[in-house]
Amino acid sequence: MSKKYNQTVISPETETEAMKIARANQRPNQTKEQTKLIAQGIEKGIAQYKKQQKNKAREADKHRKHELKQKQALESELPAIENKPAIIFLSPRLLLGLTWSGILVYTVIQQSS
Repeated sequence: MSKKYNQTVISPETETEAMKIARANQRPNQTKEQTKLIAQGIEKGIAQYKKQQKNKAREADKHRKHELKQKQALESELPAIENKPAIIFLSPRLLLGLTWSGILVYTVIQQSS
């Protein structure tokens, strides 16, 4: 393998930004070579930060796509559930009324016999 895969490509904008930061934090009696080394360190830090943000965005996108796929699978199952025969749910008040009606009919039949 060549070294191209291990090295990160740094954009010219990042280089100029790193040099501005290095010059802004330059100490008295600091040589140009030292400032350049500091700028290179800042460039590497910026490149590493961008790489981390890219990885975070990729993971978030994978997570979003996974959730979307699960949601679509769930929605495709819902019509199958709706095709099943419906179970009739009676309200509690209706059930209470039917119970009292049954008791009333039973007592009337018992008294008449």
